Amino acid sequence: MNILKVGDKVPDFSAADQHSNKINFSDFTGKKIIIFFYPRANTPGCTAQACDLRDHYGILSKAGYFLLGVSADSVKHQLSFSNKFDFPFSLLADEDHSIINKFGVWGPKKFRGKEYEGINRVTFIINEKGIIDRVIDKVITKDHASQIL
Repeated sequence: MNILKVGDKVPDFSAADQHSNKINFSDFTGKKIIIFFYPRANTPGCTAQACDLRDHYGILSKAGYFLLGVSADSVKHQLSFSNKFDFPFSLLADEDHSIINKFGVWGPKKFRGKEYEGINRVTFIINEKGIIDRVIDKVITKDHASQIL
């Protein structure tokens, strides 16, 4: 896993969100962005993380942040996840792993003693110039907004 780090410029990317709208990273030039990668929609940890961000969305927005969630789920699954929990932010469907690979969040994982490859739960805080200011790689799913703030 060759993860992007603090000081790196974020590579441009495009993906469909849960409403099939094309989202380009370049659309956010001059804005602060939080990009959070999560393994799979509707799983307990991913739901806790996204719901915590939803519950603190007003505070994050007032701080000037735009939120983008990314997983390898399909547009259909992202829409179901978003509708079920009423998320006010975009969830990007990265089925071909192009964004996941650009950020370097695909790699070895362990769960219940088994090792496998998958999406690591990592959040990137990006400044107005498209440079990574912070990387959170030890996400506390139920208190992620506090970690960001």
